[in-house]
Amino acid sequence: MKVLVTGANGQLGFDVVKRLKKSRIELLGTDRNTLNLSNKEQVKRVIREYKPDVVIHCAAYTAVDKAEDEKELCREVNVLGTRYVAEACKEIDAKMVYISTDYVFDGEGDKPFEVVDKPNPINYYGQTKYEGELEVQNYLDKYFIIRISWVFGSHGNNFVKTMLRLGKDREQLSVVSDQIGSPTYTYDLAELLIKIIQSDKFGIYHATNEGVCSWYEFACEIFKQAGMDVKVKSIKTEDYHTKAIRPKNSVLKKNHVELYKLSNTWQDALNHFFEEISNKS
Repeated sequence: MKVLVTGANGQLGFDVVKRLKKSRIELLGTDRNTLNLSNKEQVKRVIREYKPDVVIHCAAYTAVDKAEDEKELCREVNVLGTRYVAEACKEIDAKMVYISTDYVFDGEGDKPFEVVDKPNPINYYGQTKYEGELEVQNYLDKYFIIRISWVFGSHGNNFVKTMLRLGKDREQLSVVSDQIGSPTYTYDLAELLIKIIQSDKFGIYHATNEGVCSWYEFACEIFKQAGMDVKVKSIKTEDYHTKAIRPKNSVLKKNHVELYKLSNTWQDALNHFFEEISNKS
């Protein structure tokens, strides 16, 4: 099996590449220099020449607030770039894994969102990721759309690292308590993706670590596990202004197929994260 990974230097792509190497699966990791999603000809050429059996499409425009101002760039990467990858996969009959997001849903109601629920994005980033899903479904039959949420890992920037950085300088932090979701650890997600690409059970999947929390509860657990004495104050969404609207409910109901579940709770995943960054230092 040959696998091409887009966004190999990103938070998830980094762990996917690492896990593929560990499994001794032949791979090509690409970044924006070697595979620019805005360049249709380059995307097609790189994929055509390497002829992978699977493309794991991790690359994306993910700056949620900036996307409200940089709409053209966000669309270029998340929609058109995804179309180019899907077209190339179609040409060479490769499977495609598209990494999507909880932000395709509006966050209304108190029930977890199911795979079959109709997306209704409330910010521009979410809109482009949903349109990316449609591009994949339009061009391919052999696809996996994996919706994830609240991603954190040892590589790149994320909520956990932001909390640790701010906690070093401040005795108290205010964190939103009325937005809920399930944190997703890139290490665990990469493991799951390696299983998925070796199957033909195509379709849409929700993949997060087990358990649900608010951003406030997530922050409290981060400081608890880090052994940091930081007071976390609970605030409402309306008291924390952001350019893009966030869904209040980002909980994704996982598919019943046990093979495609991340078995770790988000607390255990967070503990593993601290072990991982401790070993790096």
